[in-house]
Amino acid sequence: MIAVRYVNGDSARGGGDGARVAWTSDRGFGRSGWGSPTGERGLGFSQFWRTGLLMAGLVALLAVMGRSIGGWSGMVLFGAIGVLFNFGSWWFSDRIALAVHRAEPADPARYGVLHEMVQELSHRAGLPTPRVYVIPSMTPNAFATGRNSEHAAVAVTAGILRILDRRELRGVIAHELAHVRNRDTLISTIAASIAGLISAVGSAVRWGALLGGFGRRDGDGRGGLEMLVMAIVAPIVAMLIQLAVSRSREYGADETGARICGDPDALADALLRLEAGVEQIPYEHAGPATAHLFIVNPFSARSVVALMSTHPATEERVARLRRLSMRNR
Repeated sequence: MIAVRYVNGDSARGGGDGARVAWTSDRGFGRSGWGSPTGERGLGFSQFWRTGLLMAGLVALLAVMGRSIGGWSGMVLFGAIGVLFNFGSWWFSDRIALAVHRAEPADPARYGVLHEMVQELSHRAGLPTPRVYVIPSMTPNAFATGRNSEHAAVAVTAGILRILDRRELRGVIAHELAHVRNRDTLISTIAASIAGLISAVGSAVRWGALLGGFGRRDGDGRGGLEMLVMAIVAPIVAMLIQLAVSRSREYGADETGARICGDPDALADALLRLEAGVEQIPYEHAGPATAHLFIVNPFSARSVVALMSTHPATEERVARLRRLSMRNR
């Protein structure tokens, strides 16, 4: 097995030696224990049902907030605002995410190996080849975005090209393509949008209640105190639901990604390297609002942000991948 380490970025150029090295993993979908990319065994319907229920919980929470503030008319108004807000986020999600993180299109002449890797793994996953971007950050990380597979993009940082060998990078790219294939990019965008809207409304209601701007509604006798409690509790619940959505999708993408590249251990090894790299070089371009996009939390595990992490524990993710590898040997 050959492993090529990206030391100074040269092996990411199309004309370097890295472009001539054979893929390090020789296991594929046709081998024993591995399903086809359109029929993997591990995800099942339970994963999607859990995510669907969590998403429904966010929508219901937004409706309850509208009912608490303005009665039935408030519920209708908040529903309409939520639909418009989510449509805008869904339609422009890829452009917003790439712009926020200063991602630049990966030059095929310089990043030939990266383009080849994305193309090969996309073919294995049965997906159109997404656009490829590089983020000018030395923090090792990656994310996928886009409302569907036809409008998807994969972005990697300059740092990840330096610390991962080809086998590990392949596992990371497969993980990101799994997000596209599982429609996680759409789900996470909607979840973040609704949770953000609930938090914004909660903040406005708190100020309104404290300043006496809200009175009784629908003659039910309930006043500002109830709204104040709702405005405090609802954003917390929304955040917890959003975190649950994000965490559940990471487990699914890990398994699907392992099946796409045919090497669970490669992704497991990459996750350990990435977590160590993030602790040494925390991400500098954006805040916690987009942390859920990345394969690992882009902020140091020792930071305050980690108290409410958008990602499951790396140790648990690695353990699951190791078990998957053992079952399919």
